[in-house]
Order: sequence, then C-alpha cells, then structure tokens
Amino acid sequence: MDNEEKFTIPKWVHITAISVIALVLIFSIYKLVRWNMGTAKTEGVTGESYEVEVLDQIFLLPDEKKAGHEDDGVETILFLGNDAITYDVGDTGVVKQIGSKLGGANVINAGFPGSTVALKNADYSDDYVLDTYSFYNVAKCIVNEDFTPLKDKTGSFEDSQYILSSEALEETDFSKVDTLVIYYNAQDYLNLRVGMNPDNDSDPVTFSGALKAGIQMIQEKYPYIRIVCMSFPMCYAYDSTGSLVSGDRYDFGNGKLTTYLQFMIDVSGATGVSFIDNYYGTIHEDNSSTWLLDNIHVNAECNAHIAEHFVSAIYPSNGNEEN
Repeated sequence: MDNEEKFTIPKWVHITAISVIALVLIFSIYKLVRWNMGTAKTEGVTGESYEVEVLDQIFLLPDEKKAGHEDDGVETILFLGNDAITYDVGDTGVVKQIGSKLGGANVINAGFPGSTVALKNADYSDDYVLDTYSFYNVAKCIVNEDFTPLKDKTGSFEDSQYILSSEALEETDFSKVDTLVIYYNAQDYLNLRVGMNPDNDSDPVTFSGALKAGIQMIQEKYPYIRIVCMSFPMCYAYDSTGSLVSGDRYDFGNGKLTTYLQFMIDVSGATGVSFIDNYYGTIHEDNSSTWLLDNIHVNAECNAHIAEHFVSAIYPSNGNEEN
C-alpha cells in the first residue's frame, strides 16, 4: 500500500462533514427567518414552543425618589389607557385580572375609550373632543390636580366610562399611588398619529413626544410613583383599498406598528421607566384568531396572559410565574 492510499480520507467522512454544515446552515436560516417574522409562538397557545426575545426593560425607583412617600401597606396601581383597559372592565379585563393576581392590591381603571397617546390637533378643537382624553392631556390634568376639563366633555359621549374614569382620577389620592401603568392599544398607529418630530422630542402631536412629555410631567410632580409603559399587542387594520392588513407589515406613512413599539421602548429608556413588551411573545398572525375578538381587541385569555406577564415582571416576589 503506497502513502497516497494509506492517507486517503474515507468518503463517509466528507459526507458527514457536509451534512453537519448543511444542518447548521439550515437551522441558522430558520432562526433568522423566525426572528424577522416576529411571530414566534408562546408555549401553551398551540402546543408548540419557539424561542422569542421579549423586550422587557425593568427599572426600580432610586431610594431618593421615594423619600417623603409613606408606604400605607397597600399597593395602589393606577392604569391610564384606552380600549386596552376599557373594552373589558369586568373580572376578565386586564386591570381586574392584575388586581386578582396581586391579591390585596388596589387597582384603579382610568382609561378613556378610543383615546390616543398623542394629540390630533396642536390647538384643541370641539371638532375632535377625544383630544381631551389623550394621554398628554390626562397627564396635564393629573399634574394640575384639576379634572374639570375631563368632566366637562363627558357629555359628548354615550359611553359612561368617560365620566367614570374622570371621577376615578378626581377621587384618587396621588400620595398613595405606588405604580402608574400606561397601557394603550394601537390607536395612534391606526389613527395616523405622527411617530416623532426630530426637531422637538416632546411634541404632543407625535406619539413619542406626547408620551415623553406626559411621563416627565408626572415624574416631576410625583417622583415617588413608579411608572410602567405596557406596549400594545399586534393588531390588524384596513388599507386604502379596504383590504385587511397586518400592523406588523403595513405602513400608513408614519411607520409600521413596530415603529411605534420602538418609539415606546426609546422613550421608556430615556425617561427611566419600566417597559413591558406585549408585542413579541403575545399575538401574532398564527394565533390571532385565538386571542383577538376582532382585528384589535383582545379576549379574556389574552388579558390573562398579559396580566400574568405584567405581574411576573413588575412584582416577581409575588410568586407568579409566566405561563
């Protein structure tokens, strides 16, 4: 046997090596595609489980900001938002489900249906009364300790939730509020609110500007209140032709729904408030028929998932574990 025959590598070694490389490449491509789709399923929804990066960012209040705030032994959580918290205000709604999971917590629902984070008009007009109940204007009322602007416009709506939430805010003792949760669904995206103004990062007619300005107003007035931003889940919309489109994919001109998600993440980081990601790991195109009542509003099962996620992230010592 000559040296060339002696040191020839068997064909099966080549085949095995090529097979391993091919499998690694296929797996890497699969993971990349799943990541870009943003539609990873969560365990317990369809029986399947895929990895997904949930973009939570949790901040604790520094001790110096808690100075002068007396703990009354009851966790009081105030929720500001729109249909995300008002479409279901009963026991299966997200606010009461969070309260139930936390036991003795005092939860206050101060949401206004159909409202947005940003203003539609820089100068208020009676042609669009809903601007009164935008997050930015609600934050101003909280800081000014004057809820008359909210109460004065409730007669413009048949829904009693406007007066109920206005009264709830007026009756709230903000010296006892421990946590403020900002939870709006995708109305800013659906109502074509501008995402940001590069020349004014606190512009109230933009989603990011109104969110930042409102948070900073409340932080200055009540530095001891821990603020949490909860993102909207994925939803559907109708394009100019009337076709149903996914917010994950469709841009009305101000960015896709994920663009608004990034604005909320950026504002949360800039203002030092906690961010809870309800976008990734919750609703996606494969399970939307399971968790959406329609194209936008979520059902009781989805509310339970969101409530569990919130409690496990913000109150980890409570003993709840994410499903």
